[in-house]
Amino acid sequence: MSDDNRYRVVSNHEDQHSLWFVDRELPAGWADTGFTGSKDACLAHIAEVWTDLTPRSVRDHSEAAPV
Repeated sequence: MSDDNRYRVVSNHEDQHSLWFVDRELPAGWADTGFTGSKDACLAHIAEVWTDLTPRSVRDHSEAAPV
């Protein structure tokens, strides 16, 4: 089944990434990253840039914790 839709990569305050239809309004809390393309292209981009799946708040807390 062909998917001719255009998507954009979005991220939230936790640095989590997702894809969203280009022609739809973004949900609250999500920002456009500037990358658009096919579903496969967007998923490949997300796999390339979102290498640490740990939410930002957890990373920030871990970095601030004494060792």
